[in-house]
Amino acid sequence: MRDHPIPQVTEPQQYRAIGVVRGLYKPSDDDQLTRGTLIDAEGGEVETVVLGRVLTLMRRHLAMEQPHLWVVYPRSRDNDQLHLQIAGIWEPSTLSPDQPDLDDCLPEGDDYFSIRGELIFTKPETGELVVKVRQQPRADGSRPLPFKLQVKGELPLEHLRHFVSLDVRRQGQQLHLESHEVIAPMPTRGGKSRGSRGRAPARSRG
Repeated sequence: MRDHPIPQVTEPQQYRAIGVVRGLYKPSDDDQLTRGTLIDAEGGEVETVVLGRVLTLMRRHLAMEQPHLWVVYPRSRDNDQLHLQIAGIWEPSTLSPDQPDLDDCLPEGDDYFSIRGELIFTKPETGELVVKVRQQPRADGSRPLPFKLQVKGELPLEHLRHFVSLDVRRQGQQLHLESHEVIAPMPTRGGKSRGSRGRAPARSRG
């Protein structure tokens, strides 16, 4: 068993958006576990869906009336609401009962998220930024559309169109920036990075 639910990065510009949230999952319908709400220790509720591979685990091994530390993929809704997709659970004491003294807590703490992608919007004066995250091709070869995540925090304008790695913390319906690393400028269509000498940055239309 891995010693951490968020895997190590294997490539400098590896996209991802993954985190851990502790809470009680309450399905909208007792007969349909896939859609519901995650309720945290403060009583805050986040709209949540369950990915298929977790359903069997829920039904067979978990006490659903108790809170758990869920491994989740975040999404941003247009109305500034957070949406979570449950992709797993981090509970070694339950899933590996034959190994004593397993710790269910993580050094980063609850509500930690790792977001890696292209910084496409930043407004330091209001503490708003948006990161575009690309997804891996599916098994059938199709490519899911990239998605955008809204984060509260300040990043300078010169980091626009750069690949960034963000450590963020969920607070209610928002993700708040704790630390960041600028990895590299994103390539333009011509293949050169946006920081290349003699190239003006491309202007977006409309």
